[in-house]
Amino acid sequence: MGKDVQKAKRSLSKVMNSATAGFDLLYDKVTSHIENARAAIQSTVDTEMVKAYWSIGRDIVEEEQQGESRADYGTYLLTTLSEHLTKQYKKGFSVSTLKNIRQFYLAYSDRASISYAARSQLPKLSPNLGWIHYRALMRVSRKEARQFYEIEAEKNHWSGRELERQIGSLLFDRLAKSKDKDGLLKLACHGQEINTPEDAMKEPLILEFLGLPESHQLVESKLEEALINNLQQFLLELGSGFSFIARQKRLSLDGDHFYADLVFYHVILKCYIIIDIKTRALTHADLGQMQLYVNYFDREIKQDNDNPTVGLVLCTKKKDEMAKYLLGDKAKQIFTSTYQFHLPTEEELEQELKREVKTIKHELAKQSKD
Repeated sequence: MGKDVQKAKRSLSKVMNSATAGFDLLYDKVTSHIENARAAIQSTVDTEMVKAYWSIGRDIVEEEQQGESRADYGTYLLTTLSEHLTKQYKKGFSVSTLKNIRQFYLAYSDRASISYAARSQLPKLSPNLGWIHYRALMRVSRKEARQFYEIEAEKNHWSGRELERQIGSLLFDRLAKSKDKDGLLKLACHGQEINTPEDAMKEPLILEFLGLPESHQLVESKLEEALINNLQQFLLELGSGFSFIARQKRLSLDGDHFYADLVFYHVILKCYIIIDIKTRALTHADLGQMQLYVNYFDREIKQDNDNPTVGLVLCTKKKDEMAKYLLGDKAKQIFTSTYQFHLPTEEELEQELKREVKTIKHELAKQSKD
């Protein structure tokens, strides 16, 4: 009798465990459906609110233009409108918010399209970007730069914070430095297109997310460790296509061991990219070392369907003329870039651009003499 009871208990326990497991699976599925539905609803609400803000901004601007004294009337209009909207909707329509909405329309007033169904104007805006994105975008004064950031934000699924960081790091200007007039237009209209290793390079790299001081005492291993600890932000700064492979990758030759600091694989270019970190100005030894790494990877590691390996030496100061003479036919495989630990200013980039233009003119002058 006792054995039958124990057997029944074990059988019941199995049934209960199975039922619990089945319930847990069902619960996970149900909550997944609910969360997906909520996310979709929130996305739709956000998209519709962006459209509504554009229309509100248009109406405010048109009403302001009818006032006898635009500045005085505009202040009165926004204050009064804010008071009435707040009374009805409780929050979300402060004077500062209405100013942002007005600025949003002014920045995107050329996006109007006619909706025959609604018999009104509707804006042509990305359904994948929310108010937090457009609030950052409308503050970009140059239209070509604003258009670039809008394309990249949608293409790379940037959060509002990521978008603000890329705008603050002057990504457009850093990529535009090496572009001619046609390349600049293409960048503004289509965003960053990566077809060659040069397209994936930035000057300078901005590493403000590490929280490190601008110090000549910085040790390379500490900088490398900081980059690994902030790998997600570092990948965002490197740009589309970079996938982390290894740190301190060992290369053995004739009984000697060499260590490549960071190794990535670029899924768009289909090649390995080796990054070597220096906390000083570039030297010829740095380029020679990178040549060794690139040649080793090309012969020992890359597969037949991989493109040639690319090397990038990060340093505090480049030496373009030395690199040109030393690299020769490897110049399309090995690159150098500076880095800094603070967000740049437009003045800093302008000075750097002038320096590069001066270097190019010097090279052209030497070639014409030769």
